[in-house]
Amino acid sequence: MPELPEVETVRRGLAMRLEGRVLKAVRQYRPDLRFPFPKDFAARLTGRRVAALDRRAKYLLIRLDDGQVWLTHLGMSGTMIVREGPPADPRAPHDHLVVETEDGWTVTYNDVRRFGFMDLIPEEELEAHPMLASLGPEPLGNSFNAEALSAALEGKITPIKSALLDQTVVAGLGNIYVCEALFRSGISPKRLAHTVAGRRAERLVPVIRDVLAEAIEAGGSTLRDFKASDGELGYFQHSFKVYGREGMACEGCDCDLSRTGGIQRIVQSGRSTFYCPRKQR
Repeated sequence: MPELPEVETVRRGLAMRLEGRVLKAVRQYRPDLRFPFPKDFAARLTGRRVAALDRRAKYLLIRLDDGQVWLTHLGMSGTMIVREGPPADPRAPHDHLVVETEDGWTVTYNDVRRFGFMDLIPEEELEAHPMLASLGPEPLGNSFNAEALSAALEGKITPIKSALLDQTVVAGLGNIYVCEALFRSGISPKRLAHTVAGRRAERLVPVIRDVLAEAIEAGGSTLRDFKASDGELGYFQHSFKVYGREGMACEGCDCDLSRTGGIQRIVQSGRSTFYCPRKQR
């Protein structure tokens, strides 16, 4: 699933071609994705001007000139590809929504697994939307700091890895970047969350910010389906320190791999966790 850096990469690419533009034509090719499209979805988008394009956690917020917000989640395999000129003919398999702008750009939403979804809601109802109402602070925002994270972790006896994936604790973090941040901060993914409050939280928060910023700069991570809005792949996967590196040496390793086994993989809350038990405590 695209995580915060991938969604932010898509947002930036879309903003270049959609902000300030009128959606001249919108074609919807199926009634649903994960959920049904809103009633008259394509008709309600057609003719609207995009006022701004924002992101909340892993959600795209496309703000329209009539006060509506086009909410989009990419799911497991969704992509929003921008190309100059008219839509491809014939359209590709799994192209479910095609949007043309007044100045000749086409945005195509393609989703093989159809786990993504779209909604159209009034701006004033946005914060109360079921998908957004309980989200925690943005990890790149001013409200995410050591004090806020410590307060959110207080009393939690779940592993810190699971706590950081809880979107009510901090919004937008996913499996890849939590593994990477915990490694860089030297914190074991098995450590109970409440023990990270305080000094360890002070160490962890800036590392989370740095990992996300580096990933955004690299265009996100492409492991299977992800592409940026221009069709390019992300490159942060080449900078992974632990994720997907089971049995390999971690950065700066001077261990005997035949004895230690290198980076280890465990399963937490149904997700793979990669870490170095010698450097993470």
